[in-house]
Amino acid sequence: MGSAGYPWSVRLKALLPSWMPWIRKRYRLNAESEKQLLAMSARQMDRRLQGRKREQKRKIYGRTKPGTLLKHHIPVKTHSWDVEAPGFAEIDLVSHSGNAAEGEFAHTLNLTDIYSGWTESRGLLGKSEVAVQEALHEIRAGLPFRLLGVDSDNGSEFISWHLKRWCDAEQIQLTRGRPYKKDDNAHIEQKNWTHVRKLLGWERYDSRAAVEAINAVYGQELRLWMNLYLPSVKLEKKVRVGSKVRRVYSAAQTPLERVLASGQGDKQQLAKLQKLRAAMDPFELSQRIERKLETVYTLANRRLSPKAAAAEPKKAVEMTRGGKVPKADFSTPLGKPAKARASHIPTAPAASVRLHS
Repeated sequence: MGSAGYPWSVRLKALLPSWMPWIRKRYRLNAESEKQLLAMSARQMDRRLQGRKREQKRKIYGRTKPGTLLKHHIPVKTHSWDVEAPGFAEIDLVSHSGNAAEGEFAHTLNLTDIYSGWTESRGLLGKSEVAVQEALHEIRAGLPFRLLGVDSDNGSEFISWHLKRWCDAEQIQLTRGRPYKKDDNAHIEQKNWTHVRKLLGWERYDSRAAVEAINAVYGQELRLWMNLYLPSVKLEKKVRVGSKVRRVYSAAQTPLERVLASGQGDKQQLAKLQKLRAAMDPFELSQRIERKLETVYTLANRRLSPKAAAAEPKKAVEMTRGGKVPKADFSTPLGKPAKARASHIPTAPAASVRLHS
């Protein structure tokens, strides 16, 4: 299902019952097909969809610098998360600098709740400690539960007196991971891909208009689509079978369903979100996100984005006794014909894979 972002088979099977009223309207399934679809196992879904699966992998390089201020005031969290209720979250910044780290450019502040998987994002221009704290304050106001603690990396935008004072005043526990240990923030690193990179790619956004357009997606349709309609699974335990380790996951649930099951959320906000989920068509929601993303892509700085750099002609050189001498400009190396190949970078023209890869 493209409108659901092509979820993993276990998540796909979990979302089908709640999406079925809208599927009936759009695809006019007969009773027999609907029965077969709902009865299909996750493994059978994997086999049927094997031909349509494509994997895109790219190492994500961060732009954060380790902060040196007041580290001894912010404890290091070294143990694994073991929470029984929503409220404890990991936070991180994702840069939108394109191919150039100089100057001011946009970032996404990402927050994910460990217990429920509820994720919120906000775009900001630059990464000053004031802008980060204000974005976190805005995110906190929209959560359907109380924020109890945040865990970050060692970037100077988080390790600051400004954020420390705000957390102390709001009675929010502030912790940090070990330097250069991304596994300490594994939950948010995963969300950085699913909630940010898959949508915005590696383009450069460095204008206030671009940040406003990004927040028009983050703060409205995207948060509802991700948190109300898309189930996810949680790792419960690992079982060793001979030389292999088998992972056991919990039943797939949406973040909203986990918050409701915990009994720890804000009842008024949760009731409002339940009404929205029952009334909104997830297919239409997905299409609205696509239309807004088209607007966002028009605001990217193409000159400093990855595709612009890839399109620059390569300069051939001729070896002489005096050294290398520039010979001519060629779009491809000498003696090698140009070959069409698919880009591994999800830049703006790759519209078909933004929500669906």
